[in-house]
Amino acid sequence: MGRAEERRARQGGHRAAPRRRRPTPDPAPTDPTGIGPAGGKPPRRLIRRIFTWKKILGTFFGFCLLLVLGFIGLYLYVDIPEGNAAARQQSNVYKFSDGTVLARDGKTNREIVDLSKVPRKVQLTFVAAENKSFYHDPGVDLKGTARGLINTLSGKGKQGGSTITQQYVKNYYLDQDQTVTRKLKELVISLKVERETSKDDILAGYINTSYYGRGAYGIQAAAQAYYHIDAQKLSVRQGAYLAALLQAPSQYDWAVATPAGKRLVTERWNYVLDNMVEEGWLPKAKRAAMHFPRPKEPKGAPGLGGQKGYLVELANQQLEQQLMAQQGLTQSQAENAVVHKGWTITLNVDRKKQAALERAVKTQLTSRLDKKKRKVDGAIQAGAVSVDPRTGRIVALYGGKNYYEHYFDNATRRDYQPASTFKPVILAAALDGAATTQDGTRINADTLYDGTSRRPVVDHGSRVGFAPPNEDDVNYGKIAVQQAMNKSVNSVFAQMGVDVGMDKVMNTAGRLGMDTKGMQAVPAQTLGSMGASPVEMAGIYATFANHGHKVTPTVIKAAENRGRPVPVPDPLGGQVISRTTADTVTSVLTGVVDDGTAKTSVADNPLRDGQQVAGKTGTSDENKSAWFTGYTPDLVTSVGLFGEDLKTQAHVSMTGATGLIAPPGRINGGGYPAQIWAAYTFGVTDKASFDLDTVQGAAVEPTRTPTWTPTTPTRTPSRTPSSAPPTSPTPSKSPSRTPSQTPSQTPSETPSQTPTSRPPTTPATEDPVDPAAPDTGLGLER
Repeated sequence: MGRAEERRARQGGHRAAPRRRRPTPDPAPTDPTGIGPAGGKPPRRLIRRIFTWKKILGTFFGFCLLLVLGFIGLYLYVDIPEGNAAARQQSNVYKFSDGTVLARDGKTNREIVDLSKVPRKVQLTFVAAENKSFYHDPGVDLKGTARGLINTLSGKGKQGGSTITQQYVKNYYLDQDQTVTRKLKELVISLKVERETSKDDILAGYINTSYYGRGAYGIQAAAQAYYHIDAQKLSVRQGAYLAALLQAPSQYDWAVATPAGKRLVTERWNYVLDNMVEEGWLPKAKRAAMHFPRPKEPKGAPGLGGQKGYLVELANQQLEQQLMAQQGLTQSQAENAVVHKGWTITLNVDRKKQAALERAVKTQLTSRLDKKKRKVDGAIQAGAVSVDPRTGRIVALYGGKNYYEHYFDNATRRDYQPASTFKPVILAAALDGAATTQDGTRINADTLYDGTSRRPVVDHGSRVGFAPPNEDDVNYGKIAVQQAMNKSVNSVFAQMGVDVGMDKVMNTAGRLGMDTKGMQAVPAQTLGSMGASPVEMAGIYATFANHGHKVTPTVIKAAENRGRPVPVPDPLGGQVISRTTADTVTSVLTGVVDDGTAKTSVADNPLRDGQQVAGKTGTSDENKSAWFTGYTPDLVTSVGLFGEDLKTQAHVSMTGATGLIAPPGRINGGGYPAQIWAAYTFGVTDKASFDLDTVQGAAVEPTRTPTWTPTTPTRTPSRTPSSAPPTSPTPSKSPSRTPSQTPSQTPSETPSQTPTSRPPTTPATEDPVDPAAPDTGLGLER
């Protein structure tokens, strides 16, 4: 009813009709507690009453007040301790596996110098590198410290950024432990030091207590270690390098740095100098004229002569890696925590095997080198690693002639090509992935390939732009994979790599233990053109010997510091390739020894006494490296020879070393590397046979005449191979059809491949011929 109608009704003596109300629903049943609807949520008004803005803000400010009061209490409680970094330096003790002492790392190399003895511009390089705001900041980086505390509490480990003052406090007053307590102490002591100590004194303390690598603590020791001069004679360029080193001393040491390490330290060096220009401490024109100051060659620390220094360095490196992984330390922190910090480190190294390896290298190689007669002899470097495949333990290591004479460890260096020792990885990738050739034939030990030298590699009809020569341009025609491995036929494995897929090949290499980071998956890698170390190759072959279970060679048996042991990772990992794959590779590699490139030095060695052996030779491009990596059921050893100019560290050819005159005078993998391997291995192992789960390869196949006979290969690459096609339509179906067991019927029997030297155990004579003349090549193989 409208208002007008109501008015008229009143005037007529009638009441207006009441407005109709909407019926209200019955209240929902409540739960027994009376809080709200049964089975429902509490009313929002209750939540608002509990969580009011006043209560939230009050709680927050109360928590902040507690933090402030706690920090004030901590500030009052923590005093600046007696600082003495040198007093905390203690010799590390290194022991053989039987507990006898191998070495003590000697007296700490430290000499404190007054800041006035360090050129002002050199001082500023450290400020530019670590803490540009050093001269006007409060001595602490609160944001970085908070980030470090959060990372520590969350288990992420690595701390945030810290100032020069904080780093000085850590070096001089505290230790490298990554704990919340230590970080809080560092913060408080840094604030107090800033109040009581001048900036110059803090900077002097920092550069005098920091670790620079090469066993050098402090800038004076570092100047001597890297440039053989006193700190007061350092140039700005040299100072910038020393400042850059502090981020990762061992990784950035030019003498032992990998290509990646050299690139990183060069970038860091540029960063330091650019910061100096930015801060107005260095003229831009002068900066532009500066070139990287390459450090001098290092000298071994006292007491670490012979092989001791190499063993100690590897033990330190592996312990540092453990601390980085387990405690979240940075590399610089880990090195500071290990070097001269009172560790007792027991190695896996067996004294008898170590002595035997050193003796083998001397009798088979170094005793024949005479750099006075032949310049090339002074460029020959040997490296070797011996691993127990059942445990992953490094039982012997040869890093070079003497740690004092050659600081760079040849056993761990990764700057030389492993050459054809990489071929078994290609076969493993093919077998494990059940790969086929491009015509659909399953790849196995009997699969036939075209062994023509310089044959263009094709990918489903398209050439990939890669046509590698075989050694001495030998054409093999139709050849089975087993025989191609025996003779290390490049053209076969180049095509196999493309058949399998180079990405899969490199993935398999990574799973087996090769560091493939940054490597391109290209066909050229089938020739082993990447870099690898004897330690890596020993690990890969140990994984084959261990039936496909990953083996990571480890030198540390136990490590403890002040009674606190550090957990040592298990060198044995999970299955990375199938047992059948691993055992088939092993079976195939026995053919390399019995019928292939290692026959003269290993199979025919009088010390062998029936021992079953698998292995592979390798000789790199231009004869700059030569390898033999081989194994018995209980011992894997990788031996590498490297040509290195000791003055420039450039890679050089080894051709003609030891007076080799037989054409072409190369040092091959089947020569000295295999001889060293045999002289060592056959002296320390007992006769045993491989336990193989495979029906393929030379180790399980009966000797029989092949059903096809390739003709003697020609050395003229332009000619068409004249080998006849196989009479069997499907030779790959039967393991027994591999022609590897009858050497006289293989294409390798050419006049140039007849050995002209005495057995490898016979001392050098007036006839300096390479004992492994069959293992020759264009440098692209064997």
